[in-house]
Amino acid sequence: MKTRKLGKNGFDVSEVGLGTWQIGADWGKNFPSEKALEILTTAVENGTTFFDTADVYGAGQSEKFIGEFLKQTDKAIRVATKFGRGGDVFPDSYSKDAMRKSIEGSLSRLGVDALDLLQLHCIPTSELQKGHVFDWLRDFKSEGLIKTFGASVESVDEGMLCLEQEGIQSLQVIFNIFRQKLVTGLLPQAEAKGVGIIVRLPLASGLLTGKFSKNTTFEKNDHRNFNKDGEAFNVGETFAGLPFEKGVELADALKSFVPGDMNMVQFALRWILDHNAVSTVIPGASSPAQVTGNSAASELAPLSDELHAKLSEFYLSRVHDSIRGVY
Repeated sequence: MKTRKLGKNGFDVSEVGLGTWQIGADWGKNFPSEKALEILTTAVENGTTFFDTADVYGAGQSEKFIGEFLKQTDKAIRVATKFGRGGDVFPDSYSKDAMRKSIEGSLSRLGVDALDLLQLHCIPTSELQKGHVFDWLRDFKSEGLIKTFGASVESVDEGMLCLEQEGIQSLQVIFNIFRQKLVTGLLPQAEAKGVGIIVRLPLASGLLTGKFSKNTTFEKNDHRNFNKDGEAFNVGETFAGLPFEKGVELADALKSFVPGDMNMVQFALRWILDHNAVSTVIPGASSPAQVTGNSAASELAPLSDELHAKLSEFYLSRVHDSIRGVY
């Protein structure tokens, strides 16, 4: 596993990290602690040194699993968590006291003295524009409760707003073969400013595994069922904003582009890692086998310039016009 800096002056992170939304057992689906710890262990055994979580993942359960794991390992693991989507603050009840309470809860669940990275969790654009949340983050960094801060955003415009804030260390963004708008705008700006990029939803909610058909169904409490058209939150967080059947069609078409030395998942992750502005990519995993397969992307050779050009044309001609939601 190779490592990169989280921004110009940030700490080292593994190129492939681990997103831990799934182990939080959201959407009513229980996730056994033994399985969660096995996934975390396998990730570290494969060289992962960066976990991404949030205070609301399973109402803190994801953070608790990570906290339990940190007690059992001697490896140096960096953990990023988030604030801003809890029912006590979202969408318009943000306060410094609420942020402090969230930080203290995360510290307790993770069992650490200071948070490595606290990210704003897709809070409304209007709150980003006010700027108060960034003042609070700087204050809590001065107090020593957090080491660095960043923001998870939904759109290029939100990302650009955040890049203007003094001291911001990272942006977390949706970026994958189906969501290439960031290549020419946000990524160069972030790199120029020394801000790290954390990539979420690299597989477009599983579309880029190439394993779905148009007849695939999902459980009632799975966001790929109840949010497939943006009924619950931003449609871009599910299938990269593509209608499901269109996404399956496009994923099937992409299979002919995959080099013979990698599978489709590794191909999708490698494409992301080929962008120098990216610090780390954080695919989720529901099994240790998935973790191992994802981790291998770091050791693969970069895709050719010719293939990148073909994928850019594929996006412009076949994908872009079908994307829905804030982007």
